[in-house]
Amino acid sequence: MNKPILSPSFTVDDIHKLREYNYEMTKDMTDQEKMDYYNKRGREVQRKIQERKLQKAQV
Repeated sequence: MNKPILSPSFTVDDIHKLREYNYEMTKDMTDQEKMDYYNKRGREVQRKIQERKLQKAQV
């Protein structure tokens, strides 16, 4: 399944697309694979948040 294209206004339909995509990506994974999948993405989000905070502090 291809990554969903989200609308600029981020609607309820976008949330449904994301949930369906996420389900398709994880449905055949073991519990350990799912934990690794979610932890990896969570760390990516934390890194991006930190980068934005640093950029904002430099301005």
